[in-house]
Amino acid sequence: MTIIAGIDEAGFGPVMGPLVVSASVLEVPEELSDKCLWQALSPAVTRTNFRKSPRLPVADSKLLRVRSDGLVHIERGVLGMLSLMGHHPQSLRQLLAVVAPGVLPALEEYPWYARTDLPLPRAAGATDILLRSNALGEVMRQKQVRLLDMRAEPVLTADYNRMVSATRNKASALLDVVCRLVWPIATAYPARCVRLTVDHLGGRIRYLPALQRLFEGAAIKIKEESENCSSYVVDYRGRRLEIDFRIQGESCCLATALASMISKYLRELFMELENAWWCCRVEGLRPTAGYYGDGTRFLKQIQQAAQQHGLDRNLFVRLR
Repeated sequence: MTIIAGIDEAGFGPVMGPLVVSASVLEVPEELSDKCLWQALSPAVTRTNFRKSPRLPVADSKLLRVRSDGLVHIERGVLGMLSLMGHHPQSLRQLLAVVAPGVLPALEEYPWYARTDLPLPRAAGATDILLRSNALGEVMRQKQVRLLDMRAEPVLTADYNRMVSATRNKASALLDVVCRLVWPIATAYPARCVRLTVDHLGGRIRYLPALQRLFEGAAIKIKEESENCSSYVVDYRGRRLEIDFRIQGESCCLATALASMISKYLRELFMELENAWWCCRVEGLRPTAGYYGDGTRFLKQIQQAAQQHGLDRNLFVRLR
């Protein structure tokens, strides 16, 4: 059996809201390790025609986030895949307890997250999610494919600012968070080859120094370092990790696509809470996704309210 894993982020570019980096891990038979999992699982999973298909959508989150449909396709995919692992979260906090328990204490630092929650699902029907998930579960059993893990590292604004201040480089801060997820994936499955696809991190080409720091003393071979893909083989204490940092990794690896969906779903839920808090305090305020243009508008409109409530800007404005 081979471990196929993926890592992707959401929220690297915005001026407000969390950065979320997520991972998913699947176990597949050797004969499927070099094949397209979308094709292998095609009777019950889809990355196209998700508006009409009865199958479970798993695709790059940017494709699934259709303006008129909202979160419904991403939510079906994330909650449907979690259902395969026996998890059925009925609120945001229950979801975080499954995929990102470490962030729960930090929520109390933020007025918009503290002592509040969101019921789930937000857009999709619970029965619809379960039916799609059950169908995929049957196909996965036939193909001997297992979903082993889904996890996330949400970096809330104040923590993000601390990381960027320490590294003086937001790209380095992102790589540090990615490495938090690489380590457990690489070390949790002894005696099995781990193939990990990480969506390419900006314009970075060389990842060897970061891998050398992470896997001290490991033998690391560079297979390729280019604008499209930087690929390495890590032999570490009897474990073998094949890791690709690939442009559009979520389009070529199902596990990376699922990771992108987890990240986007969590960020959207966090932003829903933050928008709701501010919109209750600023008359006529329109919600924002937090990206530069509209995020700047939003920050200007909430400036007076933030001063009235004595809020530290570090809690809601990113340094970079």
